[in-house]
Amino acid sequence: MKLTQTTPETEDFLKEWYSDSEYVTAHTSGSTGVPKEIKLLKQDMIASASATNRFFNITESSRLVSPLSASYIAGKMMIVRTVLAGATLEMLTPSNQLNLHGRITLLPIVPSQIESLMTYADSDVKIDNVIVGGAPMTPDMECKLESFPANCYATYGMTETCSHVAIRKVGSPYFRALPGVRFEVDTSSRLLLRLRNFSFDVLQTNDVVELRSHDSFRWLGRFDNVVNSGGVKLFPEEIEQEIAPYIKGEFYLGAMSHAKWGEQLVLCVTPSTVVDSEAMQMAVPHIKLPKKTVILEKFEYTSNGKIKRLIPARFKE
Repeated sequence: MKLTQTTPETEDFLKEWYSDSEYVTAHTSGSTGVPKEIKLLKQDMIASASATNRFFNITESSRLVSPLSASYIAGKMMIVRTVLAGATLEMLTPSNQLNLHGRITLLPIVPSQIESLMTYADSDVKIDNVIVGGAPMTPDMECKLESFPANCYATYGMTETCSHVAIRKVGSPYFRALPGVRFEVDTSSRLLLRLRNFSFDVLQTNDVVELRSHDSFRWLGRFDNVVNSGGVKLFPEEIEQEIAPYIKGEFYLGAMSHAKWGEQLVLCVTPSTVVDSEAMQMAVPHIKLPKKTVILEKFEYTSNGKIKRLIPARFKE
């Protein structure tokens, strides 16, 4: 491994990585509650890094650049991938203003960094692969990335799986399994991960998916957030992508109790959010339209940009 630029967090992680301990301490994102401290076995982190390196053909001649903090799993795993491959790594100070140069084999970013990435579309910087994680992208973000001269992917994973276990080519709705990963679903269509090279064989997630095959799925949303309106299951995260073009500002969908239907879809916005209700009603099926609007003073976000939804995201009339 060759480290051309580092940060204090990177140095701290390297000390932890090369210690005699069998595990590394990490924290969950906190998107569905309070962040929890968990211990990740180094052998599981190596299994995850190996799968990513195989997929992106990362070798000792590769150059990786990370504008993500090594305090979090995404940044930690960039270091592990580099160590494993004997590649070159440049750890940048996390910022929404990217400072890139040269040829880059793999660049991980969060959605808030996409705008800065686009400034390199016609530059001398050549990027082979971009992976976006941490939070969902808006349709506008995906549209921009489709025109960027690199292989751009959205990632699916969690701290417990040591970063991503599946990736989705920008523009496609389907996630593909990384080497050694197999997908199944339970009776509620929640995703089950079978991880061949990890210390545990199976991991139950709380994500509802449309299973295409044992190595492909379409993500619908979190089981916790499903809105049951008159027996019809509505997935807020999926519908948010459909209505996003008609809303400027912060928003998310939740549920409100309803005497007849049990629950109804509700649009949560901040005071500055602007909604083009007429255009949305013409373009979006009636069943997916929010029936009420709730104005919240402000939204709270996790450190990686995910909205902290009200848990459970239910409101009373």
